[in-house]
Formats: sequence, structure tokens, C-alpha cells
Amino acid sequence: MPYPSRSVQRAVAIAAILTQGGIGVTGSVVRVTGSGLGCPTWPQCFPGSMFPVEHPEYETFNQWIEFGNRLLTGIVGIVAALCVLIAWRIKIAHPERTRLVKLAWTMPAGVAVQAIVGAITVLTGLLWWTVAIHFLASAVLVWLATLLLHAFNEGDDPPRWVVPGRGRVLMQAFVVAMAALLVTGTTVTGAGPHGGDPDTPRFDAPIETLSFIHGAMLVAYLVVLTAMGAEWWRHRASSPVPPTLWRRYAAVWIVALAQGALGSVQYALGVPEALVSLHVLGSAAVIVTTATLWCGARDRGPAVERPAAPATGAPAA
Repeated sequence: MPYPSRSVQRAVAIAAILTQGGIGVTGSVVRVTGSGLGCPTWPQCFPGSMFPVEHPEYETFNQWIEFGNRLLTGIVGIVAALCVLIAWRIKIAHPERTRLVKLAWTMPAGVAVQAIVGAITVLTGLLWWTVAIHFLASAVLVWLATLLLHAFNEGDDPPRWVVPGRGRVLMQAFVVAMAALLVTGTTVTGAGPHGGDPDTPRFDAPIETLSFIHGAMLVAYLVVLTAMGAEWWRHRASSPVPPTLWRRYAAVWIVALAQGALGSVQYALGVPEALVSLHVLGSAAVIVTTATLWCGARDRGPAVERPAAPATGAPAA
């Protein structure tokens, strides 16, 4: 297997981010169209058939939406396998790149975990908390795929924080705030109107209260983001952060505000189906930009270069 170029490494890692985030978006399409039980068994669609079949209790349209989402898992798995192959090939040339291989292995491991969680979700009749776990697992995998992208482009030194003052503590609090934002969002979804099937029981809690808590977590996320920027600015003379980090910081603001505005519009309009899927896509964008900011705040040294080709035709000693 030839040594992968930087462009190949980057392309496969970006594909991992897109597929891990994309499967969450297609899962939301399954949910808002009421297709969650279009294929009522796992791994078969119906007993005795891997594919949708005509059935008086299940619409063909819903069957194919659910079945199509399952097929996409295969694409996610192929990309995950490519991540491992490329990381393994790099490690052959650079044995010290253990962390890269470990990150790469989280991709196929995550696909396997998601298959198990997906089976539990179907077999339990789409209980809201199983759907929440399914989404949160995708969120973790999007985060890890973003870390993998950066791992291909950085070294393996112990991480050195490049943010001044209390920047390290604020960055850690920022990630915790993002996690709380995602978890509370799943409770709003669990109490909302789109359960994946008309007969699915919903989370028995006031959706107004849950939405308020979810919104409060967004405010907390933005407050920590503001404090972090203020801390960087306060130390701009003595310990300036790299310009690239400021650009990543600005990207987080843009994505977070857009996602917050979308969520508000979605709630005001009664949670229309199209906006639900856009909100899930926005969640993936929040995770990617937050992970990118996290990686930019930690320096692991320069990336290893492609090993030089062995010399040929050298004169004899």
C-alpha cells in the first residue's frame, strides 16, 4: 500500500466527518417522516427479507426511507475502514504514531456500537431515550472524526496549551457546555411531536420547560465563549493567540448564533419537519467548530513528513 499523501489523508478524514454527521441527519429524516419502524426488525427489514416488502401495516415509502438510512451505514463503515488503513500505513513508516491509529480505530468501533444501539432502538419501539443515545453517539463520533482530521496534520507531542491565562479552564468548560447543550436538546426532541412513529410514547415532561433549559444551555455556551475571547484579548500583548485560532473562534460564533436562531424559529413555527433536519445538521456544525477550536488551542508539534525514498545507485564505499 503506497504511503498516503496529505491530500488523501485530509480527504478521508473529512469524509469521516461528513458521513458520521450525515447519518445523524438522515436519521432525523427517518424520525420526522414517521419511518422509524418502516423496517420493524433488525438486521432484516422484515422477517425473512433484508429488503422492504409490501405489507398492509407499513407504507412502502416509509420502509424505503428507513432501509435507505440503514444502507448508509455501509458507506460510513467503508470510510471508517479507510481511516484505519491510512493510519496503519502511516504508523508503519512512523511507529511513534500510536495516537493516530487509536483515533482511527474509534471510527469502525463507533459504527459497530451504533449498529447495536440502532438495533435496540428498533426493537424497543423507538423509546425516546434510545433515540437520544443514538444521536449522542453520532455526536461523539463527529467530535472524534474532527480530532482525527487534526491528528493527520499535527505531531504526537504531549499537548501544549497556546491560550493564555485561564484559557485552558475556559476551554474545558466550553466543551462541557456544548455537551450539556446537546444532551438537553435530546430531551426536547424526546418530548416533541416527531418520535419516528405515530404510536411511539414521548417523554412525559413539559416541552416548554425543556426548551427553556435547552436555551439556557445555549446561553451558558455563549457566555463561556465570550469569557474565553475576553481572556485572550486581555493577554494579547504578553501572550497573543495565533490568528488561526481567532478565525476558528469567529467560526464558532457564526455557527452557534445561526443554530440558536434556527432553533428559535423552529420552536415558534411548531417544529416543522424540514427545520428539524436542518437543526440536526446545525448540531453537527457546532460540534465540528467546537472541536476545531479545541484542537487549535493545543499544540502537538509539527506533522510528520512522508518518509524519504531510499537512495538508489549510490557509489560503493
